[in-house]
This record gives sequence, C-alpha cells and structure tokens, in this order.
Amino acid sequence: MPRLPRNKASKIAIIAAVAVALIVLIVFLGSRKNLQPRHYIQLTIDGVRGGSIYALMALGFVMVYSVTGIINFAQGEFVMLGAMICLTVNSLDLPLPPALKLAIAIVVGVLATTLIGIAMERLAIYPARRSPPVTLIIITIGVTITLRASALLAWGADPYVLPAFTTQVLEDHIFRFSGPSGDVILQAQSLWIWGTLIVVLVVLYVFLERTIMGKALRACAVNRRAAQLMGINPSRMSMLSFAIAAALGAIGGIVLGPVTRPIYDMGLMLGLRGFVAAIMGGLVSAPGAVIGGLVLGVVENVAAGVTNPTYKSVISFIILIAILLFRPQGIIGGGESRPEEA
Repeated sequence: MPRLPRNKASKIAIIAAVAVALIVLIVFLGSRKNLQPRHYIQLTIDGVRGGSIYALMALGFVMVYSVTGIINFAQGEFVMLGAMICLTVNSLDLPLPPALKLAIAIVVGVLATTLIGIAMERLAIYPARRSPPVTLIIITIGVTITLRASALLAWGADPYVLPAFTTQVLEDHIFRFSGPSGDVILQAQSLWIWGTLIVVLVVLYVFLERTIMGKALRACAVNRRAAQLMGINPSRMSMLSFAIAAALGAIGGIVLGPVTRPIYDMGLMLGLRGFVAAIMGGLVSAPGAVIGGLVLGVVENVAAGVTNPTYKSVISFIILIAILLFRPQGIIGGGESRPEEA
C-alpha cells in the first residue's frame, strides 16, 4: 500500500484526534445531563433533518459562486419567500381538495421565488457585472434587506402555519421506534425533507451531466472566459445560476415550513447556516456542500443538546470562524479552486 505523504498523514492524524476529542467532550457533557443513547439518536435524526435544509441552501451558494464568483447573501431570503408564498396560496379559499391545493401552492411558491431570483440577477447584479466582487456582494446584502423589509410589509411580524404534507393539518404523523432506553420519535415531514433532498440531487445531476444547458453551466463554472470563446453566454448562465439557487432555496423553505413556523425574518439565520455549510464544502463543491450541510446540522444539534439549545446559533458561528482561521479552503472540497474571472 502506498505511504501517505508526511504532511497529509499528519493532517489526517490531527483531524482524527480532534474528532475523538469532540466525541469524548460530547459524551462527557451529555453524561452530566443524564442523556441516554436514545437521546443522542434523537438529536442526530433531528440534526440530519435540519442539515438537509442547510445542504439545499449550500447548493444555492455553490451554484451562484461557481458561475459568477459572487457570494449571494440573499439565499436565505429565497427560503423565506418560498415558504411564505406557498402558505399564502394554500390559505386561499379555493374549491379544491387539500392535497391538490397544497401541491399548487408548492409549485407557485417555487416558480414565484425563481422569478424573483431571476429579477434580482437582471436588475441588481447584471447592471453592476463589471464591478469588483465586494461591490456585488454588498448588492446582494442590499437585496436581502429589501426582500426582508418587503416581506414584513406583506406578511407582518407574526409567524404562520403550513400544514404537514402527510396529514394536511397542523398535527403531523409521528413514528415511534422503541429501544432499550426509550422511544425515538420520527416525524413524517422528516421523510419528506430527506426525500426532497435526494430528488433534488438526482435532478441536478441529470441536468448538469445530461443536458446541453447543464454542461454549459458547468463550463462557465470551470472557466468563464473559455466558455465564452466556445459560444456560451456567461450572462445567461449567471441568470440561470440565480434561478436555480432561488428554486433550491424555495424548495428548502417549503419542506421546512411544516416543522417550524414561517416568519418574515426566518431566512437570516438559515442563510448564514447555509453559508457555513458551503464554506465547509469549499464553496465550489456541490458534493462538499451537501456533506457540509448534513455535518453542520448534526454537529450543531448534538452540541446544543448536550449544552444548551440557545447556543445553537453560536455553535454555527464558532464552526465558521474555526474554518476561516484554520482551513479557509474548506474541510471537504478544499482541493478545488474557484472559477477563472471573465
């Protein structure tokens, strides 16, 4: 078997040592709260559910950054818009069966948010496309503030309710699995979230690998200048990347809606966590973004469970700071580089 380079072997040893130390610390803190194995399993299941949403948002960050070199901080607002538009359409008094009305609301929510993403790129990003990346990032922050303020005016500051997909009412179906130390609970909506992530990944893979438009998008992500010389329009690919990112955010917000209470500012913390997940994956790696989202969801949920739930957001920022300080190229997709400037 080939020997690992000394520096690579030392990095693996350090990562393994840190992982073992974290596990020992988690077990120690959990023992002080008398946590049983079922509690750790429950925290992990809930973490994977949240991590799936982070993965969808991280994919949106990666899609835009890979093609345009812009970090789109409005990604979290796409999550909010998808959920709020969906529940608004679903609350209309339409003479339709509940399941059909919810399906129509989901489609409208995704399409409307996608159009908003396209409008954002055409009206805010495209006119300033020659500006430095920092300027474009500030523009996305401005769009974020605008969308959040508009949502406050449209829906107010009160939280809303989106019915569970399985039961079509507020109360979701619960699966209980008995174990030696007690029951582990699984909400049916968690299955919808995981299934949605799998379907999205399959659709994205087919689109990027099997379609002309998808291959053009990948070409722009690799080298925009070379893609332009081959007849690909980088401007259209930029618009397409924002459209896909908006759709991914809307889908994440809609499937998350039944397990939370959608509100006008829900995109702030969700967007930041999606950004952390994208950073963990190297910011240009789609598989890394998915793994980063799932890992972040589990780590922050378990860490909050063994300490204090109010620390959940703090844990995400600690992870972000640690990555930026010690491994800014990402934990998972760090070997890849960002696209060449046009």
